[in-house]
Amino acid sequence: MKLKALGLALSLAFSSLTMAAENDDKITVYKSPSCGCCGDWVKHLEEHDFDVEVHNTDNLNPIKQEAGLTPALASCHTAFINGYAIEGHVPARDIRTLLEQAPKARGLTVPGMPAGSPGMEMGDRQDAYQVLLYNEEGQTRVFTDYP
Repeated sequence: MKLKALGLALSLAFSSLTMAAENDDKITVYKSPSCGCCGDWVKHLEEHDFDVEVHNTDNLNPIKQEAGLTPALASCHTAFINGYAIEGHVPARDIRTLLEQAPKARGLTVPGMPAGSPGMEMGDRQDAYQVLLYNEEGQTRVFTDYP
């Protein structure tokens, strides 16, 4: 009887871990229905094995406010994953690093729409940009530099 209970407990624990791992890849994106670069960023995430749920909206302001974004940190689309906000054209690998490190933060942002960032590809053009980690107070630090 104890062995059976232990087996059930291990099975439930494994199921919980599996569900948690699956949820790590679930990202919810809010974007304008007419924005092509947002759609390209969604494709970038899908190509990097994220499970993407897209919500098209013409009013992103309440979503950006919920994410704690100031105008200086804003971009064109906002996403949420595992309690973090992801703003703008953040590369998938930076999202993975954020999830692995799990810092105490509100989220990541790439302010504006820099050429060469995921979803903003423009041939050989590559603007330098930074992925910023931001906290509840809107304070930032550089998470990744892209030349």
